[in-house]
Amino acid sequence: MADKQKAPKAAKPGARNGKVLGVGVIGAGNISTAYFRLAPLFRGVEMRACADINMAAAQAQAETFGLRALSVDELLADPDIDIVVNLTIPAVHYEVSKKILDAGKHVYSEKPFVLSVEEGLDLKKRAEAGNLRVGSAPDTYLGGAHQQVRALIDSGAVGKITSGTAFVMSHGMEHWHPNPDFFFQPGAGPVLDVGPYYVANLIQLIGPVKRLAAFATTPKTERTILSQPRAGEKIPVGTPTTISGILEFHSGAVIALNASWDVWSHGHAPIELYGEDGTVFVPDPNFFGGEVSITKGDKRVKKLPKWEHPFSVQNDRHKEGFYANYRTAGLADMALAILEGRPHRCSLESALHAVEVMTGLLKSGETGQFVELQTTCERPAALGVKEAEAMMVQKEGKRKAA
Repeated sequence: MADKQKAPKAAKPGARNGKVLGVGVIGAGNISTAYFRLAPLFRGVEMRACADINMAAAQAQAETFGLRALSVDELLADPDIDIVVNLTIPAVHYEVSKKILDAGKHVYSEKPFVLSVEEGLDLKKRAEAGNLRVGSAPDTYLGGAHQQVRALIDSGAVGKITSGTAFVMSHGMEHWHPNPDFFFQPGAGPVLDVGPYYVANLIQLIGPVKRLAAFATTPKTERTILSQPRAGEKIPVGTPTTISGILEFHSGAVIALNASWDVWSHGHAPIELYGEDGTVFVPDPNFFGGEVSITKGDKRVKKLPKWEHPFSVQNDRHKEGFYANYRTAGLADMALAILEGRPHRCSLESALHAVEVMTGLLKSGETGQFVELQTTCERPAALGVKEAEAMMVQKEGKRKAA
């Protein structure tokens, strides 16, 4: 079934002043900090409230960022909130997003958007009935590095993409995360937890997937937590932790995707795309920035100068150094799209197609059969330098590093 994005109607509810949409967040966990901290970089959105089933967590974030702490029901009933960001755990993304839409508000969800095609199609039906928008992370492919790759491909710099590889591999989350249990249960694992960054980027670079096949294994049925405060505790593994898949795209390209939490180290690039006239090396899609390299024919690999894209500017300090971090770019693009009456990039259609790709890999690994994709989508519109600059309150290059 084709799920191409239709031209939007004038969306509701509208902005209070015609330029800004009020945003509320459900889920006051760690990831909410990035949304609250980075949202002020962007036009079209204003963070106004935070809710959580743990009211103390909501109050703590509200106090830190100057917001209102509300119950979930209060936030959904608040006329000052136009868009609700769903930052709950993946297992309840569908139920929470459904409540948001039924309350008459637009929804932007963390990844994975939903855990089945059926859930996504139900949300699509509810959104269309209410003339509402649904968007979903990841938005890292809007980063300067990945948009530089997009521009290279669209310009024909390496010719038509015919094949490639994608590797998302590590030794899991139990060595650093304080509560890693859910990472190893259905709805997570390397494909549904980290895979969305890779699949979403492949879709925006190459287009939709036609069919796929995969092998899936679970080398360890339990994991030992190495991080504090639960070091030494055993946790069960309920989902495959190594998946090797092949994706056949409608364009004709065939990409090998390997996702694993059973690998100590490897030497593979995150994504390599092979064109008729050359190769492009794509940086880690979990990040907005990174180095882009290219070959032409049989010539040596050439590192390209960093594109002067506002979402390439390093603005976030970590112990390893500075990174480009523009989380909420997808949310802001959706808000501006609502105001401007155009499609948004991190759309329901592309997110749902990515979900079917990821769940299809797990299904193929379980059944040993090829999976033909039911959904499809348009490639999200490219986000060039001028378009990205227009999204921002001011150019990030003029701001001090966070």
